[in-house]
Amino acid sequence: MIARRSLIALTALGLAAAVAPAQADYPERPVTYIIPYNPGGESDVTARFQEQHFKGITGQDVVIQYKPGAGGATAWAQLNGFEPDGYTIMNVNFPHAILQPAMKDVGYQTEDVAPAYIFHYTPDAIVVRADSPYQTLQDLIDDATANPGTVTFGGSGTNSANHLAAVRFDQMTGAKTTYIPFKGSAPAMAAVLGGQIKAAMTYTTQGIKAGDEVRVLAVATPERIEAYPDVPTFNELGFDFVGGAYRGVTLPKDAPQEVRQRLSDIIGEINAVPEFRQQLIVNGYVPVDIPTGEIDQWLADRKADYAGGIEQLRASN
Repeated sequence: MIARRSLIALTALGLAAAVAPAQADYPERPVTYIIPYNPGGESDVTARFQEQHFKGITGQDVVIQYKPGAGGATAWAQLNGFEPDGYTIMNVNFPHAILQPAMKDVGYQTEDVAPAYIFHYTPDAIVVRADSPYQTLQDLIDDATANPGTVTFGGSGTNSANHLAAVRFDQMTGAKTTYIPFKGSAPAMAAVLGGQIKAAMTYTTQGIKAGDEVRVLAVATPERIEAYPDVPTFNELGFDFVGGAYRGVTLPKDAPQEVRQRLSDIIGEINAVPEFRQQLIVNGYVPVDIPTGEIDQWLADRKADYAGGIEQLRASN
């Protein structure tokens, strides 16, 4: 009996030894990186920033593919249909992946797309045309308070970071604005520049792209950012508001924990590369470092933070 137990134990150890190197060597071939949006958006841009560093760290290519639709939901609903071997990974955005299943049946739950790593967020920002009468955020608030519903905010989609930010803005200020969803940040900015809407509840990145054609009234960061040293934060102006679109990398939920940890380590290594961090910063992104071991608590905190906005979104639908 003792000999038999010893044989079983040795066999188990042998299997573990055989499996461990394979997981430790991940990835051993190119990895498909799915972006759930069209090319050219913030998710695509930052994946392209990561691409070169992924190969430098792992020796393997990352092959970027696109599965746009339903504000990301089309791809996220398909995530767990891929082989959970780590060779298909996917971009995931929050609050989108919290708001969407909270509002309706979209084919997935937030827990189905829990990321291996959150690597940055794109701060919310209020942007108006350069010749707008709104010189300051208070100018916009005063108009939206005196003339409820007449201040139009354009943003990317419904049940998105922009939509949530517009709802939270009204809650914070007591103003009454009208949110108009567009099929992406770029169309919303085009509507601002064309004078079809008064402002965009958008991202810092969009203001940078538009340059001198726009004025940025406030950014949702703890401190002023390098890209906009002269633009106040909401906090400076008396509003407790920090947020935007948080982006991470995930993989099918049945992937081995060792592979999930390895992917987390890889993305963390990329995030630590000074050149990569500077690429994010100068383009209006804010690097953050949320590894796999901290994701559950981070998601719980985000759900609590968004709860009031979700109730307001439900009431407005």
